[in-house]
Amino acid sequence: MRQEGWIRPYFRTYVRRFLVIIALGILTVCCACLLMFTSGYLISKSALRPENILMVYVPIVLVRTFGISRAALHYVERLASHDMVLRILSQMRIRLYHLLEPQALFISSRFRTGDMLSMLSEDIEYLQNVYLRTVFPSIVALVISGLVIAGLDSFDVSFALLMALYLFVLVCILPAVSLWLTKKRTKQLKHKRNRLYTKLTDSILGMSDWMISGRASQFIRTYETDEQAAMDVERSMHRWASLRSFIAQCVVGVIVVSIVYWAGHQYADRHIESVMIAAFVLIVFPLMDAFVPMSEAIERIPHYQDSLNRLRTMDDAARQETIEDAYTEQIKDRSNIHIHLENVSYAYSDAAEPVLEDISLDIPQGKKIMIIGRSGAGKSTLLKCIQGAIPPSKGKVTMNGIDTHALVIQIPQIISVLNQKPHLFDTTVSNNIRLGKRSASDDEIRRAAEQVRLERLIATLPEGYKTPMHEAGQRFSGGERQRVALARILLQDTPVVILDEPTVGLDPRTEHELLATIIQTLAGKSLIWVTHHLAFAEHMDEIIFLEKGRIVMQGSHLELMKREPRYRRLYELDHPNFITG
Repeated sequence: MRQEGWIRPYFRTYVRRFLVIIALGILTVCCACLLMFTSGYLISKSALRPENILMVYVPIVLVRTFGISRAALHYVERLASHDMVLRILSQMRIRLYHLLEPQALFISSRFRTGDMLSMLSEDIEYLQNVYLRTVFPSIVALVISGLVIAGLDSFDVSFALLMALYLFVLVCILPAVSLWLTKKRTKQLKHKRNRLYTKLTDSILGMSDWMISGRASQFIRTYETDEQAAMDVERSMHRWASLRSFIAQCVVGVIVVSIVYWAGHQYADRHIESVMIAAFVLIVFPLMDAFVPMSEAIERIPHYQDSLNRLRTMDDAARQETIEDAYTEQIKDRSNIHIHLENVSYAYSDAAEPVLEDISLDIPQGKKIMIIGRSGAGKSTLLKCIQGAIPPSKGKVTMNGIDTHALVIQIPQIISVLNQKPHLFDTTVSNNIRLGKRSASDDEIRRAAEQVRLERLIATLPEGYKTPMHEAGQRFSGGERQRVALARILLQDTPVVILDEPTVGLDPRTEHELLATIIQTLAGKSLIWVTHHLAFAEHMDEIIFLEKGRIVMQGSHLELMKREPRYRRLYELDHPNFITG
C-alpha cells in the first residue's frame, strides 16, 4: 500500500464507478447544451410566427426532455460520485487508523500534536476534493472540448481551430498559470495553518499555565499575529482568484462574440437557418460552465500534494512492510510467554549516542522485575523495544523465540500497560472498564471492580456503573482513575503487564494501597515495572538499575541489599523506618 500511495489504488478498485460517473457528467453537460440549443431554436422559431404549431411542437418536447434529463442526470451523477467518494474516505480513515495504532506507544514523540490534528481533521477529508472537484470535472471538460471541436469541424475547419485556441486558453493555459502562481502561496498558507493548529493545541493543553504565569495576553497577541499572517496569504489568493475569474469571463465574452460573428456569416452563406444563430450562441453558456472551473480544479493540486506528503510520511514511519509481516508470526499459546532480550542496543539515529546499550534480560512467565533509573536513563525506550513498537538497533527481543517487532498485531493480546495517566473516556464507568474486553458481561465488570476495590466507590455514585466519568475521568481522584485502568487490565487478562510509573502524583497512602492491590490482583502474571523509587521492591524477583542506557545493578532485593551499598542507601531513603541488621 505504501508504494501505491493514497490515490492510485482507489482508481483501480472503483474503475467501473469512475467510468459511470464520468459518463453521467458528460451526459449532464450534453443535456444542458442541447437544452439551451433547442431553447434558442424554439424562441427564434416562435418569433417568426410559424404557419403550423407542429413546426415548434418537436422543439417544445425536446426542451422539456432535455430540461428533465439534465436535472435527473445531474442528481444521479452527484449521488454516484458522493457515494463512491464516501466509500473511499472510509477506507482511507481505516487505513490511517491501522497506521496510527501500532505507533500509539511513541506517536506523541514522533509527530507534533498540531500535525496529527491537521491530518485527522483535514487531510483525509480534503482528499475527497481530488475526485469531486478535480478529477471528474477535468476529465469531463477535456472530453466535452474534444466533442465541441469535432462538432465545429463538420461546419468550418478554420473556426474549429479558432475555438480550439480559445478552449486551450481556458482548459490549459489559465489553469497552468493559476497552478504556478498559487503553489508557493499554498505552501505558505498550509505552513501557517499548521502553526496555528500547534499553537492552539498548546494553548488548550497549557491554558492553566498561561493564566498562572500572567502571560495570557501575550499568547493572544502572538496568536492573532500568526492568524493575521495566514489571512494575508489567503487574501492574496482571493485576489488572484478574482483576477482569474475576470480573465476567464473575458475569454467567454470573446467566444460569444466570435460565435455570433461566425453564425451570422454561416447564415449569410446559406449554410444554416437564421433561427440557428441564437441556438449556437446560447450553447456557449453551459459549455463554459464545464470549462471555466478547470483553473480552480487544477490549482487545488498543491493542497492535495501537501496532504499526501504528510500521509506518506506517516506511511514511512509506520514501516508497513513489517506490520504486514506480523500476520505470518503468531504465538499460539499466550498463557505462557517467555520474553528474552539479548544484547539489545538502540539509537534514534545512526549518528546519535545509543539510548540503550548491551541490555540482556530473561523474563519467563510469572517473573516480576523492577526497572529503576533517572529520567533519560532509557526506561521508556526499553519498554518500547519489549512491546515491539521499535526494533533494536542491535541485538534482539523475542517472545517465545519470535521477534517482538514481528508480533505488533498480537501484542495487545500479550501485553497490557498501566501507565502514569491512563485515559478515561467521557462515558460510563462500566464502558471505561469494558475497554479491556468488549464482550465483557456486567458480572465480569463487577468482579473486576471488586478485585481492584472499587465497589464501595461505585456504590456511592448516583447511577452506579452507569455514572458518567466526565472528560478524562475528572470526576475521580488519581488513585481511583488508576484502579479503573487496573480493572481494564484484569478484563484484558494478558499474561504480561507493564507498569509504567503508575503511582506518580499519588500520596504515599494511596500509592501503598494501589501497589498492594496491583501485586495481589496480578499474581501469576509477568510484571515489568518501571518506577522511580523502591517501594515494594522486596516483592520483585529481580531489580534492574539503568544509567545512560546501561545496566549498572541487577539482582534480587536481598542480593542487592547484601552486595550493593548504593542500593541499600536508596532503599533506606524510600523506607525511613527500615533498620539494617
